[in-house]
Order: sequence, then structure tokens, then C-alpha cells
Amino acid sequence: MSSNNEKDAEHGDSVNRRPGQEPRRELPKRFYKTVTTALSGHVFQIHLDGRPVKTPKKRTLELPNAALAEAVAEEWQRQQTHINPAVMPLTRIANTAIDAVADEHDNVAADVVAYAGSDLLCYRAEGPGRLVERQSTAWDPVLSWCHAKLGARFVLSEGVMPVQQSTSALEKVATAIVPLDKFQLSALHVLTTLTGSALLALAYANSAVSLEDVWTAAHVDEDWEIEQWGPDEEAALRRQQRRVEFDAAGLMLSLLR
Repeated sequence: MSSNNEKDAEHGDSVNRRPGQEPRRELPKRFYKTVTTALSGHVFQIHLDGRPVKTPKKRTLELPNAALAEAVAEEWQRQQTHINPAVMPLTRIANTAIDAVADEHDNVAADVVAYAGSDLLCYRAEGPGRLVERQSTAWDPVLSWCHAKLGARFVLSEGVMPVQQSTSALEKVATAIVPLDKFQLSALHVLTTLTGSALLALAYANSAVSLEDVWTAAHVDEDWEIEQWGPDEEAALRRQQRRVEFDAAGLMLSLLR
């Protein structure tokens, strides 16, 4: 792509700022009229006025199936006068898959396994009883699935004292990740980091739980605190932003099944 508008879409424009401030960038203007998907070999591309979309590293944005390509294309089509990456989470995850995960697949997989080593589901409250019950209700079925389907048994701990998980359990998690392609792994990593639980992410990726159940399970403690102390406006905004990314990662995994 070589037009000025297309360069703006990739880089943005600096605006006036005070000394010492980080440069802010204006949202690039929408420079295209049509958004289409096109089959190229065995992959699908997103075309803007007939030209394929490029990733930040100038690689062609190629997606493994038509359903995901259509979903990404819809993000580009929804842009109005400007292009706002903040409301294009599927595109961001796809770019990460192509530009980063494709080159660092083993390291990203290892990061997911590391989360399993200190997984949210393994750290239980000592009290009160109602919170303990909520944690058990939301988390125990996922741990049972891990044992039954992955052959991985995890040790639980009360409070915040770290617990050492067995090498065998972590190896079973690593084995479960091996078949994932770069897009699936990227989406799985997003779910893992947003929830603090590789086990919840894997259970969803394998259709063992619904996406809504994953969200609920990941927020048992936070929801309890809200009930006790009331909502916090800033925290609620951060949670809303996380939910957008969370839903996109979940959608990507479901479209790739």
C-alpha cells in the first residue's frame, strides 16, 4: 500500500504536545470504500478497495477460514470516518498471531503453561463460607475436566501462599496446547492473561465450558468484593474494556473449531 491515507492508517499523525509528554497520535481517516474477503490459495484475505490488508510488520493479513475472515472484515466495515484499532479486537489478535506468535510459538505456549503453574483456580479463599462455596461451584468442574480429559491433577492452596504444581500436570497442559495453530494460540493466550487461568482458557477452547461461564468463573473474587464494598467506576471501565478483548478471543476460538 502506498497512498498517503494508507500510510496514515498504519502510523497515525503526531499532534502538538507539551515538552516531556509522549506523542499522541490522531486516528487515521478511513481511506477505503469497500471491504471484501478473497480466497488466496488456502487462506482468506481482507481487501480494502481490492488491496489486501497488511499487518504492522507488513505481512499480508491471511486468515485460515471464511468465518473468521468475515468477522474481521466486519470490523473494518464498521469503521466510520476514522479507523479506531481500539474497537477492532479481532484484527489486533490476528495481527499478533501473524507478526508475533508465528515467530515465537513455543515461547507463547510456554507462557500459557506458566500461568497454569500458578493458576487462579488453584488459590482458594479461607473464608467466608459463601465465597469458598462460590469458588468451588465455578472452579471445581474445570479442574475435574482437566483431570478427566487432560490427565492433569492440580494441587489447591488456601490463601496466597504459592503452591508447586507437578511437572506431570504442566506437561499435560503443554501437550494440550501443541495442536493449536498461531491464531488459536493467540486467542488462548488472550483468554489466559485476561482471566489469570490457563485452565479456564483450555476448557473453553475444548468446548467444555461456555464463554460466559469462563467470564463468571474468572470474576468470582471480584464480584464478591463488589457485593461487599460496592462498584468502583474506574474498575468497572477497565472490566468493560477487558470484556471486549475477552469476547473477541472467545469468538476467534469458536470460529476456528
